[in-house]
Amino acid sequence: MKIAVIDGQGGRLGAMLTAAIKSELPGCTVAAVGTNSLASSAMLKAGADTAASGENPAVVACRDADAVVGPIGIAIADSLAGEVTPRMAMAVARCPGLRVLLPINRCSTFVACVESSPAEQVRIAVEQLKSALSVR
Repeated sequence: MKIAVIDGQGGRLGAMLTAAIKSELPGCTVAAVGTNSLASSAMLKAGADTAASGENPAVVACRDADAVVGPIGIAIADSLAGEVTPRMAMAVARCPGLRVLLPINRCSTFVACVESSPAEQVRIAVEQLKSALSVR
């Protein structure tokens, strides 16, 4: 199974996701895609199998991923302080695999009823991945 983890800014959430996925789904390959090199580096340090930065790596990773995971902003053009391009958001939306998007209230996007901490959101996201990918 290939899981693409996409994050931007400092890559903190992506690193948390990567570490949790590698721990809970040890057979999966994690392809980390950062909207910048700092985010990619953080996810690589957290255990990602591969890492790349920028628009085209996001597009390529989404083509054949069994799942794409990251903050909700990866599916919204111009989010994450402008780091997500329209082409990146479209690649996430068109990914044939499962999309697990964490509801982060930032960058002019408000997701109603978001009350849990990032750590709790990561736990829930990984549980969803485990459940959904075990059926495939």
